[in-house]
Amino acid sequence: MRAAPVHPAPAPRATHPAGRRRRPRTRQLRTRRLTAALTAALVAGAGALAAVTSATSASAVPGDVVWQQEFDGPAGSAPDSRVWNHDLGAGGWGNAELQEYTSSRANSALDGAGNLVITARREADGRYTSARLQTNDKAEIRYGRVEARIQIPRGQGIWPAFWMLGADFPQNAWPGSGEIDIMENIGREPHLVHGTIHGPGYSGGAGLLGTYQHPQGWSFADTFHTFAVDWKPGEITWSVDGQVYHRVTPASLGGRQWVFDKPFFLILNVAVGGQWPGYPDGSTQLPQQMRVDYVRVYDNGATGGGNGGGNGGALPTGTGTIRVDDRLCLDVPWADPRDGNPIQVAGCNGNAAQQWTRGTDGTIRALGKCLDVSGGGTANGTVVQLWTCNGTPAQRWTYDAGARTLRNPQAGRCLDAAGGTPVHDGQRVHLWDCSGAGNQRWTF
Repeated sequence: MRAAPVHPAPAPRATHPAGRRRRPRTRQLRTRRLTAALTAALVAGAGALAAVTSATSASAVPGDVVWQQEFDGPAGSAPDSRVWNHDLGAGGWGNAELQEYTSSRANSALDGAGNLVITARREADGRYTSARLQTNDKAEIRYGRVEARIQIPRGQGIWPAFWMLGADFPQNAWPGSGEIDIMENIGREPHLVHGTIHGPGYSGGAGLLGTYQHPQGWSFADTFHTFAVDWKPGEITWSVDGQVYHRVTPASLGGRQWVFDKPFFLILNVAVGGQWPGYPDGSTQLPQQMRVDYVRVYDNGATGGGNGGGNGGALPTGTGTIRVDDRLCLDVPWADPRDGNPIQVAGCNGNAAQQWTRGTDGTIRALGKCLDVSGGGTANGTVVQLWTCNGTPAQRWTYDAGARTLRNPQAGRCLDAAGGTPVHDGQRVHLWDCSGAGNQRWTF
């Protein structure tokens, strides 16, 4: 989030920076395609504020959905804990904010109509409460069209944000970890939203900021809008409702370090007060709610940039079954998403345990977890299992379209149905030297 320097928050939380400010500041599978138009971009200078702009561009249609949260579920239920963590506590969050973040359903819950609702409240004892959700160590993204459809709250001192921090935070302290603010609004400027990057030497008020004005000058809180970044190696482009308004590249930094070609995690929050937005006054009506219809990552043609070399091309993105020898499907036994569940092949049945999302980051995901080489092993016979996505080379895969092999570059070995051919129901999978045999031929 923006402008004053972001400082890590107090202890029990998975702290994420904050401050004018720009503080420093998954997985369901239901693919609905979105179109948007984009083109011309505005390059922000190295100073704190770019000119307010009404963009005039049209954008490319995004590719396959490679990760998504659609927030379908009963009213009052919690966000999916397999994907979302709650940051907790008060202390100002590096920006002199007033709210205490909680995990209460009073502050974050599904509404039963397909939305996540984050609610900022004034409690009977005078405290302000709200919620801040993030995907650190659960869903980490590298490149793609990162997009959310959101109806923001309104009012003086209310500060909604949709943003990302480098997945190496907090081990790599902010701003060195990098921060990408996809959307921020401060309540005193209801017709403006902002997009920013923060990094070493360009953080807080010196972040590279772009500002977009509602085409009619209306409040963004009046209805839903789509906020996105199109993120590629060496380039980030911001848009609102398909209209591009801001673009940064390493050349924008004037020789300072570019820290955005690595995995990041997602954050959604509503802050109350702070050095940048100011504080609630007599005009502020509480509670205020931010409604999030979805968060999605689309393939935008950027490669996953996996770790290690080796044979095989980029992993084709998309969601569906993965078949071995054109017969059986890669399957999570008993549809059990526990860490360490060894993967098998089984008769194709179309259920969620056989729906795999192939991401731009080289991961292969089902039931909110990643296809993982046990212990990061590289030896023949190493078990391939389901595990919480963590961005390590043990979860990166490439595909050789000619040989139809799935290869783990770190190990230099192929995904193999153990025991050879003919493949059979219930056969476990592991790593083995690439041979091109039928038990290593995978199709999507």
